[in-house]
Amino acid sequence: MPFSFLHAADLHLGSPFTGLTLRDEAVAKRFAAASRDAFSSLITNAINAKVAFAVIAGDVYDGEWKDASIGLFFNREVARLERSGISLYLLKGNHDAESVVTKSISLPDSVHQFSTTKSKTFQIENIKVALHGRGFLERAVTENYALSYPAPMPGYFNIGVLHTSCDGRPGHANYAPCTVQDLASRNYQYWALGHVHEYEVLSHDPWIVFPGNLQGRNVRERGQKGAVIVDVADGHVTDVRRMIVDSARWVDVTVDLGGVDQETDMLKNITDAIRPVAHEAGGRLLALRVRLEGRTPLHRRLKADPRTFTEEVQAAAHRCHEDIWLERLQIQTREMGVPTGEGGCPDTALDLGATLAALEHDQNMHVKAVEIVTNIAERLPAGIVTGDIPLANDLDQLLGDASALVLGRTMRQQES
Repeated sequence: MPFSFLHAADLHLGSPFTGLTLRDEAVAKRFAAASRDAFSSLITNAINAKVAFAVIAGDVYDGEWKDASIGLFFNREVARLERSGISLYLLKGNHDAESVVTKSISLPDSVHQFSTTKSKTFQIENIKVALHGRGFLERAVTENYALSYPAPMPGYFNIGVLHTSCDGRPGHANYAPCTVQDLASRNYQYWALGHVHEYEVLSHDPWIVFPGNLQGRNVRERGQKGAVIVDVADGHVTDVRRMIVDSARWVDVTVDLGGVDQETDMLKNITDAIRPVAHEAGGRLLALRVRLEGRTPLHRRLKADPRTFTEEVQAAAHRCHEDIWLERLQIQTREMGVPTGEGGCPDTALDLGATLAALEHDQNMHVKAVEIVTNIAERLPAGIVTGDIPLANDLDQLLGDASALVLGRTMRQQES
């Protein structure tokens, strides 16, 4: 008989959104609430879709609980599944491994948890489904769990549940490593994977699917987020449908200012770049990173007064939608070229520019600058640098920014 089931993973309930908190605590709290809202929406959609059962392939939690509220929230939501007659099959991932999350709240009888010491099989007799899986006992699992999964049960629709970096994925720890061939060799009809936060279908025969996480947590986790509903008939997958449940999104917009010499034109270009992503978000809360690039006469002005331009970009975002918040403005523009003679800067500015250019290439300056920047970075509060390239690794950019700052402020003083 035909049936459908829900496959989700990587809820990361309780994720702190540390970097965003330091920029705007109120918005950070809304993003933290968005993770819960996404899970509530997932449960509602699963019930409305009348799924036969649900699978969560790891990382329900982001780590050890600060208090019981997150566990009580999870219990409340999965109890809704139980009241609708929907069983949940739950596997621990690296973030909620048995050694990591030591607190617990009693869950409904309809929640079945895979063992963390050996592979376990659950059977659903009325629809002839067998689910095979093994959760994480420790956070860092380097063993290929897939090879220890049992042979498929004849006459059943076999599902493998696994939290894995299958074939390796940039930005994700290589936990429970395996290959697509390893998974296919088990001869299951479907593999419900977790750990990778992007939606990806690795294979159609058999179906091997990463549903992605429910809610983006930083600017590296952009775009639509959710889970999948899998339709099954006659022992075969007939369709895998995405279910989008995120209530907030992260967006990264790049604006080319090449040749733009007026601030009004710059702001128009920025607004034009933001408007379509605001429309695509469909009214969701947006955290926006804007990157300005290109050679422009505005380069020194931008570097001289980044705070004012940050406020202008935030205002431009609000003109597109009231619920878009600037997470960061990255000014990566470049000089059009050193002005020469008539109509350019006074000779003193030219001399200053030449002096600063020489300093940028001075090796002793580089060594001293690395020491200073490293010392500053070590003193910054946790979360100020949110996982991007370490400050000292882009010294040329920092020195160039410093030169532009000095020249830009000199130019403004001369104009005033």
